[in-house]
Amino acid sequence: MGLKCGIVGLPNVGKSTLFNALTSAKALAANYPFATKDPNLGVITVPDERLDKLAELVSPQRIMPTTVDIVDIAGLIKGASKGEGLGNQFLGNIRETDAILHVVRCFEDDNVVHVDGSVDPVRDKMIIDTELILKDIETVEKKIEKFRRTAKSGDKESKRIVEVGEALLAHLESEKPARTFEAEEDDQAMVRELMLLTGKPILYVCNVDIDSIDDGNAHTEAFRAAVADEAAEVILISAGIEADIAELETKEERAEFIEEMGLTEPGVNKVIRASYSLLDLVTYFTAGEKEVRAWTIRKGTKAPGAAGVIHTDFEKGFIRAEVIHYPDYVAFGSESAARDNGKLNVEGKEYVVEDGDVMHFRFNV
Repeated sequence: MGLKCGIVGLPNVGKSTLFNALTSAKALAANYPFATKDPNLGVITVPDERLDKLAELVSPQRIMPTTVDIVDIAGLIKGASKGEGLGNQFLGNIRETDAILHVVRCFEDDNVVHVDGSVDPVRDKMIIDTELILKDIETVEKKIEKFRRTAKSGDKESKRIVEVGEALLAHLESEKPARTFEAEEDDQAMVRELMLLTGKPILYVCNVDIDSIDDGNAHTEAFRAAVADEAAEVILISAGIEADIAELETKEERAEFIEEMGLTEPGVNKVIRASYSLLDLVTYFTAGEKEVRAWTIRKGTKAPGAAGVIHTDFEKGFIRAEVIHYPDYVAFGSESAARDNGKLNVEGKEYVVEDGDVMHFRFNV
């Protein structure tokens, strides 16, 4: 689906280290500001035990997991909205993403410099929030100005755009992100078209030392309190440890290291799953001898739209979908057994695909 998450944060908070761990790429991770000047692009595989289980049952020739694009974006500093540092580049890159992974530093280490001289994740978050809101204010002001003249002449559509724009502007000027702005249903499309930076869904990633992964520390407690009203998810990981895990060659080595560290799984798995959920995505599967594959769709997608993810012809010529819910597939061990036990359902164009559905599509072109 071409969905993309952007990793943002101040310089030297662990963005590139996290990116490397997520993608097993080798982006430059260095102890100086603006080590990342151009956005690093990567693809992350979404871990899903259901896909592994289906592959175990079917024994296909290949297994294809679903993925999400990830972008490591240049660090932001005060004044970015006015072009300071790499501000204009940063803001342009983040505008192209679907969701934000905001990394904040919550560990002390004298060997890793902080751009503002001390560790304070709440202050760091406010710096980025301010710059994004200032840029959004600029965007909304331009929109209002564009339609103000025709609104005064009596054009109803222009008048409504100005009214909504002014309400949104007041919301932003009160230091609230666009994602918390409540627009009427008829006005939501207009707000989305603005592609506001603070309108994107957000996940906070607290980069901590190994001893703080489970229970956090004073920095993470302060940060959780600061974002309590945002209804945003906060995840604690040690980006350095995750990078060490990613460097290991085999699954066995990784499993042994994870156990030694007292972890149940790599922290990046939590980040990936949370990112997937953040984008309001679900997964359905196709399962056959040639391939067992996971497919990404938006939550609420109907059967023809889900078929269209495979090929546009599937959607255009959609006839019906044959659906087995994942628990039923696993319980009976195969498609034929599920069918024999009445667990294969034939669904039409109005069927809303559920997360985990195993599907076959019938179509005619």
